[in-house]
Amino acid sequence: MTKASFRISYAGPHVTIQDAGRPGLMRYGVPASGPMDRRAFAIANAILGNPSRCAAGIEVSLGGLQLECLSGRVTGAIAGGGFVVQHKHERLGSWHVLTISAGQKLAIRPGPWGSWTYLCFAGDLQAPDWLGSRATHASSGLGGGRLSTGQILTIDNAQDRPAALGPIACPVWARPRRNLRCVLGPQDRFFAHEALRMFTSLPYTLTDACDRMGVRLRGAALVPDGALSIPSEPILRGSVQVSGDGVLTVLLSDHQTTGGYPKIATILSDDTDGLV
Repeated sequence: MTKASFRISYAGPHVTIQDAGRPGLMRYGVPASGPMDRRAFAIANAILGNPSRCAAGIEVSLGGLQLECLSGRVTGAIAGGGFVVQHKHERLGSWHVLTISAGQKLAIRPGPWGSWTYLCFAGDLQAPDWLGSRATHASSGLGGGRLSTGQILTIDNAQDRPAALGPIACPVWARPRRNLRCVLGPQDRFFAHEALRMFTSLPYTLTDACDRMGVRLRGAALVPDGALSIPSEPILRGSVQVSGDGVLTVLLSDHQTTGGYPKIATILSDDTDGLV
């Protein structure tokens, strides 16, 4: 079996191994995890011919990633936010397919937009499995795990895909957007009409309070009418929950499985992919 190996020269915080996630286990208190931008991750794997459900790749955060190929040769695809890629002394954009050979280095750094991008390989990235998935649950570290400086990665069945090399056309939906679609509820009835109007018409911005569980928004506070005591109930990726002081938080890939804050709305799955 053809293999390729890499040494991690540098990995920023929140750089993890992900696959499509572990759905169906939330009833046991296990988050699905998986990529923050599911469509970009799926495209990177699809263009390499990898299986959609079980293929693993690297999710790169704003901290960036640098690695060196120690042996072998393998084609990789990068898709996601507008990061900057350095390969063979050439500066590239993300949304690109390239082949990395022994002795070559690859660097992925933050660019003009987006918080996450993906590096997938034409082969099987070796990583620990937990409950049938290599997706990393960031707060526990279970799954494939976070990458760290000096770590060695192995790609089994490493393949060279010369026909796929070159830029990938960046879809319109992957570019920065100002408007997100949502469905009101399930607890929108606990908010006054004026609060609902503010939510759907006033601007909100992302704050630095962001991780794989969720992102807090800055904007008009939306305090529910009266004190609420809601029993904990199942929640979804994309849920917009409102704390007691009216601050909004959008739940993301590693969100907890239940919660008792009112949810004023749920952002559509496709739009949640491009939120951060």
